[in-house]
Amino acid sequence: MAETGKIIPVAIEDEVKTAYLTYAMSVIVSRALPDVRDGLKPVHRRLMYSMDELGLHPGSATKKSARITGDAMGKYHPHGDASLYDALVRMAQEFSLRYPLVQGQGNFGSIDGDPPAASRYTEAKLSKVGDEMLTDLKKETVDFVPNYDESLMEPSVLPAALPNLLINGSSGIAVGMATNMAPHNLREVCAAVCAFIDNPEMSIDELMTYVTGPDFPTGGIIFGRRGIKEAYRTGRGKLLVRGKFVIETNKSGREAIIFNEIPYAVNKGSLLVRLGELIREKVIDGISELRDESDRDGLRIVIELKRGAIIKVVLNQLFSHTTLQSSFGIINLALVNNQPKCLNLKELIHYFVEHRVDVVTRRTRFDLRKAEERAHILEGLVIALANIDEVVAIIKASRDINIAKMSLQERFLLSEIQAQAIVDMRLGRLTSLEVEKLQQELAELKTLIAYLKSLLEDEKKLRGVIKDETQSISDRYGDDRRTEIVNGEVENINIEDLIKKEEMMILISNLGYVKRVPCSSYKHQGRGGKGMNSAKLTEDDFVEQIFVASTHEYIMFITSAGKAYWMKVHELPEGTRTSKGSHIKSLLTVSPNEDITAIVALKEFSDDQYLFMGTARGVVKKVKTSEFSNAKTRGIIAIRLDEGDKLVSALLTTGKDGVVLISRKGQALRTEEEYVRPMGRSSRGVGGMRLSNDDELTGVLRVDGAEKMLILSEYGYGKRVSFDEFSPHGRGTGGQKIYTVSERTGEIVGCVTVLEDEEIMCITSQGKSIKLAVSSIPIMGRAAQGVRILTIDQPDFVIGVDRIAQEEKMIEINNDACAPEASGGDETQDPEEDENSLRDEPDEDEQNSDS
Repeated sequence: MAETGKIIPVAIEDEVKTAYLTYAMSVIVSRALPDVRDGLKPVHRRLMYSMDELGLHPGSATKKSARITGDAMGKYHPHGDASLYDALVRMAQEFSLRYPLVQGQGNFGSIDGDPPAASRYTEAKLSKVGDEMLTDLKKETVDFVPNYDESLMEPSVLPAALPNLLINGSSGIAVGMATNMAPHNLREVCAAVCAFIDNPEMSIDELMTYVTGPDFPTGGIIFGRRGIKEAYRTGRGKLLVRGKFVIETNKSGREAIIFNEIPYAVNKGSLLVRLGELIREKVIDGISELRDESDRDGLRIVIELKRGAIIKVVLNQLFSHTTLQSSFGIINLALVNNQPKCLNLKELIHYFVEHRVDVVTRRTRFDLRKAEERAHILEGLVIALANIDEVVAIIKASRDINIAKMSLQERFLLSEIQAQAIVDMRLGRLTSLEVEKLQQELAELKTLIAYLKSLLEDEKKLRGVIKDETQSISDRYGDDRRTEIVNGEVENINIEDLIKKEEMMILISNLGYVKRVPCSSYKHQGRGGKGMNSAKLTEDDFVEQIFVASTHEYIMFITSAGKAYWMKVHELPEGTRTSKGSHIKSLLTVSPNEDITAIVALKEFSDDQYLFMGTARGVVKKVKTSEFSNAKTRGIIAIRLDEGDKLVSALLTTGKDGVVLISRKGQALRTEEEYVRPMGRSSRGVGGMRLSNDDELTGVLRVDGAEKMLILSEYGYGKRVSFDEFSPHGRGTGGQKIYTVSERTGEIVGCVTVLEDEEIMCITSQGKSIKLAVSSIPIMGRAAQGVRILTIDQPDFVIGVDRIAQEEKMIEINNDACAPEASGGDETQDPEEDENSLRDEPDEDEQNSDS
């Protein structure tokens, strides 16, 4: 029976743990992380060493990339040739490395994401910068280790005459850790290295006066220094990088944004595709055409704007939705003595300088040994030439070379190496000129030996050599910064800051169409005019609500179901005076059985401001505006309404204001807001005004001594009334008469508080509107019917009135406003409706004032 092997039971968790740790360490040390000394991963180091062995230096001809990757794969890097070629390609790409280490010939890919040609088509050699990484490699400056099959030796690190890790950066994902190091400017890094050599105790902040920040090969703009400082102090930081652009105007007068630099590692092809999608989907508005005019001279992305487009708004959208603004997270993780470590700026420079000290020390020892060996030989040759006749005689008398060497060693006290050099000497060296050359060479070697010994004895002098070599590198290969650094953190452009503050009239029709129209679109008219068309509506639709607010304010919509929604006024669709507008349900998530019954404008949501609401049945309620901050367009409950009741008015209050509730039948109740306690959003409210069975509440006004109440009836009559005409009463009472309702005037349909120098906007159910000065409407007593404000052609009727705020108003005044043709209608007034012929009717007693 054949002998079987021994089975050793192993716990699966132990085996997995051991295997995974082995794999993890292999990835960390031998694949993904760069060495802090030369800034290279093993694959890059092996490629560059293979190119050095193939003699592919800057002055030589290029060789096929397949030859290079094949050589590296067969000798040192037993992995896939695709990964090797990818690494070689990246080292040759000017948009990937700030200072490419390889000079490629052929198609090595593009910033558009185009792949490189196959390795059999492209050729490469070391660039001048790459060649500096291998300087003095053959002078025993670094340790060599066996390759994967121990048949050859490869360098464990390159001498690296320049700080490659800092100037080119690195990126890689290991197991449980990752590195993402930014490239820097060679001049700045070399200046910092030189400064550090002079003063190793200098602080990170002092080093940052030399290294101002990353310098990406694709340029761009870094906003703010906070992320840079964090990265340099802790090894981790986050940068915000934007593309660089200029504004150009073409012959037709249209403006275009030209991007000639984009953030680092952004694929231009993917960027353009994404940009095109956003333009088609109208996520980014105001762009008429997108073109890529990049060529061999540089990158050029042309974004032509539509007429009237605001450049800053378009830029904000571009930066918000595309990679034209992207963040770069810095993780300065590198291998220090084969252990991963997160390094700050000072440590990165320190380890590079220490590596250079070790390399230059070993190079000096190598040069010293070679110089001493050569000087030793020259000393023997000089002795031989001084005694050439005797030397020739000894050699002639000797039976063979070994005896001749021994005889020379004994006669002139020479070493075996010197004796060998003498017997190998050609007869041509016996000329007097050659003798002088030997003596001169020996003298020079003695001087060199003395210098090299002084370097090894004085570390300060040795560091001076490193400083000089670093400065030489900077002088030869240094260039200007490409990436601009802007002080101060990036500011997301607030679109509101770019939108003109302007009073807007917001119109809502019975069928739910909403739009905003600049108040400046309406001409100033005298009272009694017929007004201008404000909306082209369908036959079965009519304008139901009118509201005036600034573009920067919030506008809150409260529906018949008692739900509140808000949005910014500038977010509403802007239209012309005669446009139909957009349906409110396309802007808000309003259910089919809901109608907008009240709207209110506010600047912010706070605990010190209240929303005071009144329903048709006289119920009132106040709620803190902070309760609505998360309503937005999805809506939240504002008031719980009784069946058959509806919200008719809502206004902002301070919590201590006086309010006046006005009914359609001409009753008004002045009361104090404090009588109504603050409630939650889902509560019903309390009784505010006692109404007769056929009466309804038409509006609620806030008491302001500097303002007057303006009342408007459904057939176009109105007046102003002072708050002082009414005495305060408790809530739940019937109030006092504010208007004498008749068949000619119709019921009260609108009320608003106004100042003397303001203007108001009135609108009818058929969409006609009129804007006129408040001063043209007289102040009258409580029972007066007022004057004709708007001429109504029945069956049309007035549905609302609102004030145009004095501040920020933009009025288009017609110089001939008083002329008949400017009024928009017949200015001839009925004598009995003339202001001078109207008289105040006797005030009636207060009704239900004590109830």
